[in-house]
Amino acid sequence: MSQAAIPAGAKWWSGGKSPYNVEYGKLMMWFFLMSDAFTFGAFLISYGTIRFSSNSWPNPNEVFRTFPGWKGEMPVPLAFVSLMTFILIMSSVTMVLAVANGHAGKRLEVAKWLGWTILGGIAFLSCQAWEWTHLHGEGAWWGRNPFMNIDGTQSSTNFTNFFFTITGFHGFHVFSGVIVNIIMLILVLRGTFDRRGHYLMIEKAGLYWHFVDLVWVFVFTCFYLL
Repeated sequence: MSQAAIPAGAKWWSGGKSPYNVEYGKLMMWFFLMSDAFTFGAFLISYGTIRFSSNSWPNPNEVFRTFPGWKGEMPVPLAFVSLMTFILIMSSVTMVLAVANGHAGKRLEVAKWLGWTILGGIAFLSCQAWEWTHLHGEGAWWGRNPFMNIDGTQSSTNFTNFFFTITGFHGFHVFSGVIVNIIMLILVLRGTFDRRGHYLMIEKAGLYWHFVDLVWVFVFTCFYLL
């Protein structure tokens, strides 16, 4: 960076910018998401190592075959978790619209799409709570696994231990994202970002929300499809 580009006595961080012309808060959010990705990666790699070193494993098409209000097993496996995935993906779409309207300075539109994002997050958490409650009612929990392996042998508790730990960790991230988005919605309605002259905080919250959605794709693949 040339000296001519920096006013006399000024520092590169004084304007909230990184040396790479990235807003400082956004750069820190990327660093946080990278570290969080390593944590999720460690969980999923550990799961994959145990999963594929085992002689047999419970069949997810049999374990996750229920639906609220449906008596007995659904004829279509994974219908409920597919609904959960659809809800979370749609909440990512509404978050994109909130960020886009923030760039355009449309406060009421930002509030509307943030509200839909929050509702999507709450709906996903409600679905996860139902799924956990149902599995617990069948006897599944940390240290307990009532499901047989696909070959008919008794399965270990590795399946339920990893499932509740990783989906619970992801659910905590969704819950945190909902809280952050509620705070952002309150600030939007109060006109805080209009007074600041930008909606960068909405963009940072959007980065976190998209990360949570992306992680769910890997969790969904590992637990429900493999």
